Amino acid sequence: MAQVSDLGIDLGTSNVLIYQKGKGIVLRQPAVVAIERISKKVLAVGTEAHRMIGRTPGNVLALRPLRQGVVSDFELTNTMLRHFMSMVIGKRFFGRPRVVLSVPSGVNEAEKNSLISILFDAGAKRTQLLDRPIAAAMGVGMDFQKPYGCMVVDMGAGVTDIAVLASGQVIEAASVCYGGDYFDDAIIRYLRKKHNLLIGERSAEEVKITLGTAVPPISPLTDEVTGRDLLSGLPKTITVSSSEIYEAVKDAVADLIESIQGVIERTPPQLASDIFEDGIVLTGGAASLSGLPEAIYNELHIPCGVADDPQTSVVLGCGRALDNLNAYKNVLSDSRRLR
Repeated sequence: MAQVSDLGIDLGTSNVLIYQKGKGIVLRQPAVVAIERISKKVLAVGTEAHRMIGRTPGNVLALRPLRQGVVSDFELTNTMLRHFMSMVIGKRFFGRPRVVLSVPSGVNEAEKNSLISILFDAGAKRTQLLDRPIAAAMGVGMDFQKPYGCMVVDMGAGVTDIAVLASGQVIEAASVCYGGDYFDDAIIRYLRKKHNLLIGERSAEEVKITLGTAVPPISPLTDEVTGRDLLSGLPKTITVSSSEIYEAVKDAVADLIESIQGVIERTPPQLASDIFEDGIVLTGGAASLSGLPEAIYNELHIPCGVADDPQTSVVLGCGRALDNLNAYKNVLSDSRRLR
């Protein structure tokens, strides 16, 4: 019998979501850790640490321990996961939970073993790994067990996983850096070049959410953006339109579409024709960029839609696997086999 504390974890570059068996999604926190610069003492984790981004004094660093879907800091990732798991199941690990963890499709065996070790240190009894695109497909209820091609594009902050699925497995896939951070960086560069205005990551993300669009806006919106004037060095507020933000991100969107096209071109013709008929499903937080399905359709002439709640698709897929491990054992990598 599986214990109620068994967990499905979506360990993303910008957010960590945890699904608890019998309860559903019980945690959604930013993947950020704040530390003291010299002593490396952990000061805050999750939401509290995220509030410090761009606002910390010189002796405090607010860091993401994952970059582009892989662990960039082993110790901080360990600390972060231990903190989040203790929030969900308490600090007394009686009956250590089993965990289904999503991983980007481009992660190698050494990185998989590192993640398994981190989860074991954080309190997991056994970890089974699930490729993110498969988890996303499961989370939106996509039936990929049949010999029929379907395509999912899971867009995280650091990594976008593009995959064609059929007969219960990944047929063709790519893991690229064209995610939410890539769009944010494009906005930062645009405002710096056109307006001599330097803004931080959080401000760029807010601009993307408010004004970002992957297609030319019919009725442009405007909003105020505050940053530092690169000429005077003083704070400066300007008015920016959604038309400008479209100009900022259009090349980044084109890079993403080119990557999707590349995967389709490598897909067997019969499965590719299935995708042209049924379309592409977008999941992940970065899939919320306004007009993105339309931009993909305009270039590739393939129907495209966004999941109802794109940010939760992967963790819901992990939860579905957790609820029926035997049915999905063919798509789960067992930690005992990896190690």
